[in-house]
Amino acid sequence: MSPAGSRATRSVPGASGLMLAVLSAATFGTSGTFASSLIRAGWSPAAAVLARIAVSALLLAVPALLQLRGRWVLLRKSAGKVAAFGLVAVAGCQLFYFNAIERMPVGVALLLEYLGAVLVVGWLWLRHGQRPRRLTVIGAVTAIAGLALVLNLAGSAHLDPIGVMWGLLAAIGLAIYFLLSAAEDAEPVPPIVMAWGGMCVGAVVLAALGWTGMLPMTARASDVEFLGHQVSWVVPVLGLSLVAAVIAYVAGIGAARRLGAKFASFAGMAEVLFAILFAWLLLGQLPSGVQFLGGVFILAGVTLVRIDELKAPRPAPAPAPAGLPGAGDRVPEFADARR
Repeated sequence: MSPAGSRATRSVPGASGLMLAVLSAATFGTSGTFASSLIRAGWSPAAAVLARIAVSALLLAVPALLQLRGRWVLLRKSAGKVAAFGLVAVAGCQLFYFNAIERMPVGVALLLEYLGAVLVVGWLWLRHGQRPRRLTVIGAVTAIAGLALVLNLAGSAHLDPIGVMWGLLAAIGLAIYFLLSAAEDAEPVPPIVMAWGGMCVGAVVLAALGWTGMLPMTARASDVEFLGHQVSWVVPVLGLSLVAAVIAYVAGIGAARRLGAKFASFAGMAEVLFAILFAWLLLGQLPSGVQFLGGVFILAGVTLVRIDELKAPRPAPAPAPAGLPGAGDRVPEFADARR
């Protein structure tokens, strides 16, 4: 294959991964709008999360089972990872985030949550020795500056400390989401199966906590106000489940596997911009000029991280042992400097 053809082949996963990351960010960005209508109608955050996860598990059941035909061993081998994904990255992260938006605006809660991208960089450095290069550090600082601007920390707006705590816990859950999504196995579980398994685990855990009374579960089967209209509660629940969960999680897992945990987490910051855009257009929460400037900083930070990823040297594949042609052609993820 010619060098040009080789470069084109290598660019396809990055291009498709970036498109999936944008799709995931846009659909995740609708969750606050859907959830706010339920919470304002008297739903507890835990009940909204449980409805979102349970309905998502039902919607994904058939395609997931079809993909598992004859390959149930994949799910059995990855049972621990799928359980952790469902417990922390799905149930925990959503519950923390919904508790946060109960106490602060959607955009602010999302900005706190996406500090998880910085936690991913720190984890890869401490755990895998992947010391961030200069452009990644500059990009991270720029993105954090953007977060601070959108939060308007220098302004007079009061930040609920309990809401901040929930937002930071959501950041930890988000970091775990990207790290588990990007983890590469010899035979990875398909994204649809990973999302479905995580939804099932999360739904069971939350239902058990609600049944024991450890989590307040309050839901009302009455009309809710959504986009200035009275609609059935089914509308925001389906929106949360299909758009902000099924599409968002499957696309997000696919993006993380193509882009790696680090860049996928920074690309996911676009969710903040989509969420603020949706909150502006749909809920009338107009962002200030400082918040717009913060959005520019966030995009600049993500761009710098992407440039650093593209400039990073790829390690040469290990030589194939004698008698095993082609062995070593595939570089493990932990050895790839771009991950």
